[in-house]
Amino acid sequence: MQHTRVDRRRRVRNTAAAAAVVLALLAAAAPAATAAATPDRQGAEASAAAPASDLDRKALAQRLDAVRDAGMYGAYGSVRDGRARWSGATGVADTDTGRPTRPDMLHRVGSITKSFTSVAVLQQSARGRIDLDAPVGDYLPELLPGERGRKVTVRMLMNHTSGIADYIAEAFPSLKENSPRSLDDFRHRTLRPAQLIGYGVSRPQLFEPGTDWSYSNTNYLLLGELLRKATGEDPERVITRNVIRRAGLKDTYFPGTDPRIKGPHSKMYENLGGLIDPPRDYSEYDMTMAGTAGALVSTAQDLNAFYRALFQGDLLPADLLGEMRTTVPVKDGNGTVVIRYGLGIYTMDTPCGPVWGHDGAVWGAGTHAMSSADGRRQFAVGFNLMGYQRQDANGRPVPHPVDAALGALRDQALCGSAAPAGRSAAAPQALPEPLDSLPLKGARPAASGQRLR
Repeated sequence: MQHTRVDRRRRVRNTAAAAAVVLALLAAAAPAATAAATPDRQGAEASAAAPASDLDRKALAQRLDAVRDAGMYGAYGSVRDGRARWSGATGVADTDTGRPTRPDMLHRVGSITKSFTSVAVLQQSARGRIDLDAPVGDYLPELLPGERGRKVTVRMLMNHTSGIADYIAEAFPSLKENSPRSLDDFRHRTLRPAQLIGYGVSRPQLFEPGTDWSYSNTNYLLLGELLRKATGEDPERVITRNVIRRAGLKDTYFPGTDPRIKGPHSKMYENLGGLIDPPRDYSEYDMTMAGTAGALVSTAQDLNAFYRALFQGDLLPADLLGEMRTTVPVKDGNGTVVIRYGLGIYTMDTPCGPVWGHDGAVWGAGTHAMSSADGRRQFAVGFNLMGYQRQDANGRPVPHPVDAALGALRDQALCGSAAPAGRSAAAPQALPEPLDSLPLKGARPAASGQRLR
């Protein structure tokens, strides 16, 4: 795939905020052998260990606490290696009361939702209802009409090569003026997918379909409507039945129009690159603004169970899992490939080889969930402060200690004894924030502060 120079510098971000992950598509927790963190030390452990496992619980607890020490309010994560499991929590879930975090907290997981939506679409492809290389206009001419509907394929929506713009700019218009006003005004606003899709489709096409890459939540709302057309059912219901329940997840759900999270959860603080000072809690939010692109609520344990089921072949036939792993390169402003994006998942390098998964972010909540290619080892972490990064004069995120700490946690979780022992590893490469393309005035909010990713 050829890549044109369309100011891609702001479309890929280097983030361990991405480790805490970005854009909201949260998922719920799976029943694992976890132990709640003790009040005096929350880098706690929980375990049903397999003797051959390379899972160092003490090192994981220390790495998680280092995320807190680097400036994060609170974080909670889980690791699986074969039959061995560890879960831990650190810091506070409420800065006013000092309420501690818990390992099993529910969390808005943002764009990790895209992995779930992609699996549901591929399942319908296996049934002959959706052709990955068919024009989207064949299925949804009312939502993607004309020549664009004939050029953009289902696969292009899934791997973000459609060139269709993101809708966030129009859904939260105050961000164009460097104001967070829209975030507060629209806490309890309910939106229909067609309205959000209209926002994205009405913006200029970013590039000729299939010739470049640009992350867009509009793509995954279109995929949700494609599921509706193929099945005759609400897409969130289809994903719940065919993906969430089939994977055996107990605490992952779409919240619908309910702005509250059902179960133990942290407050979710947004700093928006310094525009919201002090950071404000956005844990109560109507997530119809994300839908099949990022509305899921989940837990670290459930996310691990999902990716394990996916990569061990429990959710898709082998040929379609292969399609899901067929990637396109995603480059930074210097032309360096930072991740490779497939169909709702991406791959990145670690000290122990490539891993697969996704990250997500919504206002105040970041998540990162990755798995070894064989599905044996998983890592997921959620954290409760976003937009803590700032940007330099060129719009690039300024490295933050939290980023390095999250990167080191990721490497310890996925690589065990192969993880770097000295200084903290680099932060995970994460997906670009859709708002990176917004014509914000003056000092732009930090990349990790833009939401729906």
